[in-house]
Amino acid sequence: MKQTIIPALMIAASLVMLVACSQGTQPERDTESSISNAAQFESSQQIKKFESVDQLREFLQQSQLQNNGNRYGGTGLMVKRGMETAMAESMDSSAPTAAGSSATDYSTTNIQVENVDESDFVKNDGKYIYQIVQNKLVIMDAYPAEDAEIVSETEIKGQPIELFVNGDKLILFTHDQDESLILPQYEIIPQSSYKTLTRVYVYDVSDRSQPEVEKNYSFSGYFFDARMIGSNIYFVAKEDVNFYGPLVDVPMIKEGSRIIAQPDIYYFDNPEGNYVFHTVASIDLENEEIDAKSYMMGYSNTMYVSENAIYIAYQKNMPYRFYQHQNQDRFYSVIVPLLPSDVKADILSIKSEDAAEYEKWTKISAILETMYNSMEEKEKKQLMEDMQKATEVYQIKLDQELRKTVIHKINIEDGNIDYDSKGEVSGSILNQFSMDEYNGYFRVATTTYVYARDSTMYNNVYVLDEDLDVVGKLEDIAPDERIYSARFIGDRLYMVTFKNIDPFFVIDLSIPSTPKILGQLKIPGYSDYLHPYDEDHIIGIGKETEGNEWGGVSTKGVKVALFDVTDVENPELVDKLEIGEQGTDSEALYEHKAFLFDKDKGVLVLPIREVKGRVYDNIYGYYRNRVWQGAYVLDVSIDGIDVRGSITHSSDDDDSYYYGSPSAVRRSLYMDDVLYTISDKKILMNDLNNIDDKINEIKLPYDQPGYDWYPKPIPLTVAEGRAIE
Repeated sequence: MKQTIIPALMIAASLVMLVACSQGTQPERDTESSISNAAQFESSQQIKKFESVDQLREFLQQSQLQNNGNRYGGTGLMVKRGMETAMAESMDSSAPTAAGSSATDYSTTNIQVENVDESDFVKNDGKYIYQIVQNKLVIMDAYPAEDAEIVSETEIKGQPIELFVNGDKLILFTHDQDESLILPQYEIIPQSSYKTLTRVYVYDVSDRSQPEVEKNYSFSGYFFDARMIGSNIYFVAKEDVNFYGPLVDVPMIKEGSRIIAQPDIYYFDNPEGNYVFHTVASIDLENEEIDAKSYMMGYSNTMYVSENAIYIAYQKNMPYRFYQHQNQDRFYSVIVPLLPSDVKADILSIKSEDAAEYEKWTKISAILETMYNSMEEKEKKQLMEDMQKATEVYQIKLDQELRKTVIHKINIEDGNIDYDSKGEVSGSILNQFSMDEYNGYFRVATTTYVYARDSTMYNNVYVLDEDLDVVGKLEDIAPDERIYSARFIGDRLYMVTFKNIDPFFVIDLSIPSTPKILGQLKIPGYSDYLHPYDEDHIIGIGKETEGNEWGGVSTKGVKVALFDVTDVENPELVDKLEIGEQGTDSEALYEHKAFLFDKDKGVLVLPIREVKGRVYDNIYGYYRNRVWQGAYVLDVSIDGIDVRGSITHSSDDDDSYYYGSPSAVRRSLYMDDVLYTISDKKILMNDLNNIDDKINEIKLPYDQPGYDWYPKPIPLTVAEGRAIE
């Protein structure tokens, strides 16, 4: 019996809806299978260098056309104004220790890789504390604590970010604006335009009371991250590719107002959705040499640095034209093979014609209309079901192909920067601790999230060789959960995933080609940061959780946990400590530099914003959290975790904020047996062996803003007790 006639337009619409719809079947982890549409956009993985600005301009123009006319940000003709006069004198190549008596034992910044220092807003050398306070560089003679005093305050132009200290050299990174004049097309009056710069100030601090600028460098773009290895400073500045019409703004390096270099620009001919200049630079403090190269990559978000290489990682982002071709590719590779042989032959014949795509589709839709109108209802229904299932499988494989992390490896040695290789792994990276280099291999832990009607999530571990080719992998770990923390230590990976409970995994990487799970422990809560206690014990910092009345999970206070991994197949929870109620937080959960631990002293110090119940506020007329802010000092041993004491910088009349209080402790350090806790407003010095014994207090030159974004919390004194179970 003849069916109702279906107009060609309805056929086209139904096919588009069918192809676009992804149902929730469990994905086949067939990442090796080729998705032809994705493959055609890969081109070459080889790095190339632009030989001229004209070649760069031509590349961007072509990319712009292929991306459906999307333009990169930027402006027209730029007439640069001169920057401030350079303050440059010869550098002393020596790196002596701080003058005067120093502590024999002192802490340094908590770093990921031994001998690879990480920049922060506070540093110490066992004698002096160097801290960024708003727009000032403050240097305090901190040892001995009884005689501590601020010896200098230096106002910084721009926005200070982070710093390093290397003997009598201090390296300070800031953000600044470079004002330029632009002349729009056919206009006659120039207009001001501003461009973000990363400034690098090299100070001579041999006289801590009078720091002197020796070098003032500026790099195009905003500060991304930095490391110090020996006397070499390595850092990355990022800048969106600014291109409109015939003009392109390329990265430059200045010393003062003088241009000293225009880094070579490298690229890959495989496309990105957007391009960002990554200027990777080094400054040798001993011989004043600078090396820098710019790489056109996608939007990066994570950087890992070993003693030999910088690894920059970001989510793969296909260009707009990829998605334009996707429906077409899906139609020919998924739908057409399911059609009757005569219909398939006719469609493929039309596909090979030399005609516009809309002309081809007009003919194809007419063939499909005839086919559908000649089919029995049962036959038609079966075909639609087959096409839907095939489309689901295709879409899941395509999602797996697209949801990848791109990793670039850049070799560094004695200040020299050389691009090495590029690799890809499935999934996304949480942070720098999800990456690691060990014995010539690069290891990475990722979470893959496949978007479908019934979305699915799982986790993976990959081992890559020196060329960033995958040589080993372990996939499908903890389905429907994501990675909350990871830590590579030697030939093991400790990893925490979470959904309702906290699976703590111990993963063996001793045979790079065959990673395997050795054991796991399931407990409530999760850890956001993992830190080695010794080779058999791991400290975890995160949140406690509990089931709620709706069948879900609610977070509680901050949790400190100690895991025993002596028996790797059966890891055990030695002890845990919960601090505060729901809403309690710590900067150490997301910033490892706020974590201070010393095994020999048996001490762990954490900044804490603790919620201790709720109380009615007569001033504001509603119930509010009772908040305590400060630092918890914990005793940690293989036997368990105890509270040694706590320190607060707040007072009852302190004009602080609920969040972002200038009285909130953000960092801590020790010199011999004195604990220094640091906030924006002050530095307190307490006896490590008797935390209640305050030795000294130094107020910092903090200027209170003239606004109050948050109502003041209801303060608590230490005497009111701690909500610890």
